[in-house]
Amino acid sequence: MGNDKINISLLGTGWLGLPLAKELVLKGYLVKGSTRTLERNPELLSAHISPYNIDLHEQNQNWNGFLDSEILVVNTPSKNVDGFKRLIDNIEHSAIQKVIFISSTSVYPNLNRVIYEDENLEDNKHPLRIIEKHFLGNANFQTNIIRFGGLIGYSRHPGRFFNSSATIKNPDAKVNLIHRDDCIDIIVKIFLLDFWGEQLNCCADTHPTKMDFYSSAALQCGIAELNFEQNNDRGYKIISNHKVKKLLRYAFTYPDLMKIKF
Repeated sequence: MGNDKINISLLGTGWLGLPLAKELVLKGYLVKGSTRTLERNPELLSAHISPYNIDLHEQNQNWNGFLDSEILVVNTPSKNVDGFKRLIDNIEHSAIQKVIFISSTSVYPNLNRVIYEDENLEDNKHPLRIIEKHFLGNANFQTNIIRFGGLIGYSRHPGRFFNSSATIKNPDAKVNLIHRDDCIDIIVKIFLLDFWGEQLNCCADTHPTKMDFYSSAALQCGIAELNFEQNNDRGYKIISNHKVKKLLRYAFTYPDLMKIKF
């Protein structure tokens, strides 16, 4: 699929959205990026990203121009269900044909086992799951739901997630994390393959315990010891990445969390 004429709009150009936008520009896509502040417009323009000042929480938001694209990537930490309903109403009357909604593996409860996408185990009361269903239930466009595990890499050094005086709960729980580079590569792969209509869990292959992983990461920051709670009865979940690897033929750049050098 040629990409020289494809417009992609990114709702959210923060820690993940901005480097994703830059990568898409390098791949030859025409990219529009949203920001809530006028002050960031020059930063986007300097990266050849067309800036649009949009706030999902504003009821009378002007979506004109920004939604004049074939593809929309929704990448915002907001859980404002009403705001997303308004967005979807505007998508229905726009040129958008395909949507990627960046969600989170937090929609799954702790079930003390491996979790797969096709089991319908999501917590239907979780606001992100409610928003997911609004996108999935709309027949006016195709939607991919991408559920990332905890985001790590670059300025998000997991060795600094907890200060030395904090007590880390549930130390024997398994972690479900993904490096930013893998997040970006998975999204780009979806565009290259023109792959739509799926719900995909995305996290690294390995799932060490919180104690093992964060102790190792802290050592990379020169923190010799972290404090862990002794109570381990809060449960855990292990998010399978088998589906995304199979359907996208994707090989993770950082499959083993314990081997990442931050």
